[in-house]
Amino acid sequence: MNKRVVPVHDFYIGEGQPLAVMSGPCVIEGEEECLRAAETLQGIFSKKGIPLLFKSSYDKANRSSISSFRGPGLEEGLRILEKVKRECNLPIVTDVHSPQEAITAAEVVDVLQIPAFLCRQTDVLIAAGKTGRVVSIKKGQFLAPWDMENVIKKVLSTGNEHVIAVDRGTMFGYQQLVSDFRSIPVMQTLGVPVCFDATHSVQLPGSLGERSGGQREFVPILAQAAIAVGADCLFMETHPNPDVAKSDAATMLSFEDLPPLLERLLRLYEVVHE
Repeated sequence: MNKRVVPVHDFYIGEGQPLAVMSGPCVIEGEEECLRAAETLQGIFSKKGIPLLFKSSYDKANRSSISSFRGPGLEEGLRILEKVKRECNLPIVTDVHSPQEAITAAEVVDVLQIPAFLCRQTDVLIAAGKTGRVVSIKKGQFLAPWDMENVIKKVLSTGNEHVIAVDRGTMFGYQQLVSDFRSIPVMQTLGVPVCFDATHSVQLPGSLGERSGGQREFVPILAQAAIAVGADCLFMETHPNPDVAKSDAATMLSFEDLPPLLERLLRLYEVVHE
């Protein structure tokens, strides 16, 4: 098996593998809501034959405001995610913010996601690596893609080679991100699959005062561009009604917008990899 391939659940992500997508509501808004979202997304993705990794966070620790909704917390959130995993038979992705969280979350989830602001935190990376779970590391908005080599080596030092690098845009002045698509092939040279985060890449950090804004209309364009340059998988947060979502309302896609977009992405992926 090529080194730039990572096993997840009953499929692989990486070079020569089918397109896979991490998707789900940004934060867990309740048990019923989370289960319903997972079931709906499972139906949408299965019809397209695209492997789905269900993503939702038990805690959004880097919210703009102290009053922002963060989620149900570690214990309750993992209970809900375990139920989603059991009832829907889906692999689960969630954020971790500390070494102990990584250890605890690894008992339930398949992929430990390291938030961009924490991508250089050695203790978190080492703890996540030691769990043996897939470690998906978001490139910090402040890092060049080649600087991810040192980040990835921290996880590899634990003997865990199941690492995914994620591009989510680069700071371009105050409250602006820009996507440099050279980042995808550059990070692939580091020997890991590379995912593109299409929804956080259109974020306008802190632009609404106590919360971040965003430009949802550009998500499909950036997602297609990422596939065109060879991204191994995509990350796209989705919600049944994004405008009333409790986190990242301005950047998430609506469930109803997914099917036609997935169809285009799949055709493009097949052309790029034929």
